Amino acid sequence: MKILLVLPVSRKNVLGKSFAFNLPFLGLITLASHTPEDVEVMLIDERVDKIDFNEKYDLVGITVMTPLAPRAYQIAHKFREKGIKVVLGGMHASALPEEVLEHADSVVIGEGEKVWSTLLEDVKNKRLQKRYQADNFMDLAELLAPKREFLNKEKCAPVEFVETTRGCPFGCHFCSVTHFFGGRYRTRPVDDVIEEIKTFKPTKKRFSIKNVVFFVDDNIIGRRDHAKELFKKIKPYGLNWLGQASINIAKDEEMLKLVADSGCMGLLIGFESLSDDVLKNVAKKANKVSDYMEAVKKIHSYGLGIMGSFVFGFDADDTNIFSKCIDFVEEAKLEGVYLGILTPYPGTRFYDQYKREGRLLHSNWELYDTSNVVFKPNKMTEKELKEGYLWAYKRAYSLKSMFKRLKHTTALKSFVWPMNVGFNLTVRKIAKALK
Repeated sequence: MKILLVLPVSRKNVLGKSFAFNLPFLGLITLASHTPEDVEVMLIDERVDKIDFNEKYDLVGITVMTPLAPRAYQIAHKFREKGIKVVLGGMHASALPEEVLEHADSVVIGEGEKVWSTLLEDVKNKRLQKRYQADNFMDLAELLAPKREFLNKEKCAPVEFVETTRGCPFGCHFCSVTHFFGGRYRTRPVDDVIEEIKTFKPTKKRFSIKNVVFFVDDNIIGRRDHAKELFKKIKPYGLNWLGQASINIAKDEEMLKLVADSGCMGLLIGFESLSDDVLKNVAKKANKVSDYMEAVKKIHSYGLGIMGSFVFGFDADDTNIFSKCIDFVEEAKLEGVYLGILTPYPGTRFYDQYKREGRLLHSNWELYDTSNVVFKPNKMTEKELKEGYLWAYKRAYSLKSMFKRLKHTTALKSFVWPMNVGFNLTVRKIAKALK
């Protein structure tokens, strides 16, 4: 049996054409590792490869993020016209399975690894079902290391992505993680992570920093004992790593020391808003605005960089939020900033709320990319939200702001400066795409 796995891309939204670098991905290459050896697997990443629709397959599997759904449906239709069975999975498919089934023969709801072998067996026996949904979440002790040989590393940023946990107990109203991965924090055995790290090959000379790893966990310190064991055990491998953590890491000196000693270059931290009312309304429980500056200073004191994430468009936001955000970013001297327009993805509480209130402007999924306004804001117009977002991004990655933020950074300069230059190029592309 021969199958094709596809990571689609759309040239009509920011995700498809604006980032200055291609990042690796884990979902499909992890699914490939859970595929029986007697099944021939091919994988296409549309960012760097083209699909040959004349190739014969027994099954085509496509992963679907919301802004890539229209392109995924196009691919599905082309293969189905040739009589080839198509299954769609991923966050969008799990949130809107009925919509997805209008474009595919089958849908996977939730984590694909749990049902993949059953699905493939059904394909072999010509009894493919409409729906496949696991009765529980994946035990990460059973998770196999992804097959990285499927990645086109020559066309991707020289960084390895690694997963050590899934799930989030917080359930922030704008986030789809809890809906897809569950509200219970699950951990992967640390020794399994170490065995995966041992397989990494040295980075080629096209990048000055060796052994760069990004831990994709939504909150790498979500279970303290697991995190501390991880940081102690990765230290001997000389990694230069990045990850995502909640801001309350600043209250744990032992954790900060372990993070710094284990080779961390920086952390992505979701500040999200500079309003305590907003944070309370969206259930961002770990954040308190009055603690932000002190927390930043504490994290910086360990030589760690901070990529701050902020969202614009909450109901309490007015047009002052953009300058207020950038003033904080520059005063705090954050090494990087990720800005997004609030996007009510299917599967989130905001999607349900805005749909109920009649505030969704459309379901043109390609524009659900955090750079377009897809709902009616409360205290500003759609135009003001979009223009304010663009102004803030341009300001944050202007040469003046970059110099102000990075001039005295204690983080690894050979990383944070190139990263900022890369985002400077990305922001220019975003601005051009949104004209």
